[in-house]
Amino acid sequence: MLEKTLLFLLQGIPELSGELALSLALAAVPLRWGIIVAAGAAIAVLIYVIRLLPFTFGIHSVVGILIMVLLIMIATRVKTTTCFIVVFAAFATLAALEFLFSELFFSVIKLDPQSVISNNLLWKLIGMPQAILMIIIALLVSKYKKPREGMWKL
Repeated sequence: MLEKTLLFLLQGIPELSGELALSLALAAVPLRWGIIVAAGAAIAVLIYVIRLLPFTFGIHSVVGILIMVLLIMIATRVKTTTCFIVVFAAFATLAALEFLFSELFFSVIKLDPQSVISNNLLWKLIGMPQAILMIIIALLVSKYKKPREGMWKL
């Protein structure tokens, strides 16, 4: 159980930090990595707890999206509608990357998807490139879409 939790957080924290960073970059908010990583870690822990509960699969994604929207609304001066748009855009980017990396991995390696999914370490390692790429995309968006000063309330 401890190994599974640590592996989830090892992949979940960078992934959710990247998703939050991309959302902020799309909203032209300067990237403050201390806040982003702390919030990404908190969201990852919350999502992990929700996944342990007997809820329908996918509820954790809805909760994660809503928490990210609320966090951006509370911590920044981004309009509510913009918060929803940028978080959904970041979520869609992550979903597309997950699909592309999984398809690429399974087509190159020629392993049975169920055997890989049942190997928790391998499954989390497959997710690391997309987590890293989310952070790189956030940095690129932030570079080309200039952040506006005074967007943080904190």
